[in-house]
Amino acid sequence: MRKQSITFLEQLLSAPSPSGYEQPAQRLFRDYITPYCQVSSDVLGNVYGFIPGQGKDRPKVMLVGHSDEIGLQIKYIDDKGFLYFAAIGGVDAHLTPGKVVNIHTTNGPLAGVIGKRPIHLMDGKDRETVVKLDAQYIDIGAKDKKEAQKLVRVGDCVTFASCFTRLQGDRVASRGFDDKAGAFVVAEVLRLVAAEDKKLPVDLYGVSSVQEEVGLRGGTTSSYTVNPDIGICVEVDFATDQPDVERKHNGEVALGKGPILPRGANINHELFELLYTSAQKDKIAVQLTAAPRATGTDANVMQISRNGVATALVKLPLRYMHTPVEVLSLADLEAAAKLIVAALKRIKTKDAFVPR
Repeated sequence: MRKQSITFLEQLLSAPSPSGYEQPAQRLFRDYITPYCQVSSDVLGNVYGFIPGQGKDRPKVMLVGHSDEIGLQIKYIDDKGFLYFAAIGGVDAHLTPGKVVNIHTTNGPLAGVIGKRPIHLMDGKDRETVVKLDAQYIDIGAKDKKEAQKLVRVGDCVTFASCFTRLQGDRVASRGFDDKAGAFVVAEVLRLVAAEDKKLPVDLYGVSSVQEEVGLRGGTTSSYTVNPDIGICVEVDFATDQPDVERKHNGEVALGKGPILPRGANINHELFELLYTSAQKDKIAVQLTAAPRATGTDANVMQISRNGVATALVKLPLRYMHTPVEVLSLADLEAAAKLIVAALKRIKTKDAFVPR
């Protein structure tokens, strides 16, 4: 992966962006795509990049990846200055105790730790019990409530203090790959398309959406705004090449073996075949999974926006989803961007995706 793209990915992952608080990440996305396309935003915070195509009656294609991540939000400050919080998105209560966090205040990030009673002071039953999130608390070292209130306000968002870490080969770990990895791929597609000598046969919209983790909200409004004929959502999916995941129920998915193309009710069959055929012709490895129900992604709301959209998913294999140490392969990100560009070049007409 080129150096500038890696730098952008690291910056995007470092930027705090819990659902509803995405703008630090969105500003980075906006700045990165500005040289390659026309850029706009909306009142919800979605960012749009637009590259016009050529030809008559060309279809509108929308790519979307969401920029928001899971996180925490301050709900209450007690008399001793400890901060109680709630989850933004699907936060696992098993993981939070003992973590270093950043509280994003008006005056910038403030370090804290999620405290936990020492194992020496627990009886056997307590050691086997997960402490509920509403009983956990953040310690910022304040001496009392008054001091804490000078630093933190109720409603401030919180992120885990994990950072982009290189593992072996092209494997990397970070919080927030769900789904800044998808937003990154959307940005890379815009960059690659802008570098092409020939314009695409489609009008291309690349969207970094918001508030996916709390109800697919940005995907809903951006799909309505763009009103695409064809939509591709770029998301992450569960890698099953770790020891404790059941392949019979989740499919056979591994890091480094290419992006995932799901099949199912949320996926337009003709668009799936276009992506699959493009992968074969351009020698891009892909993996297949089954999605017999709703996928729980922005593809859900895109598919049923207005009078319906021919929709597909390109997913990225990810280990340890919704933890501060999500792991993926950089090669899979590059392959996903190349696959989408290859498919965009082969789109003929919007009518080609109407079932017959």
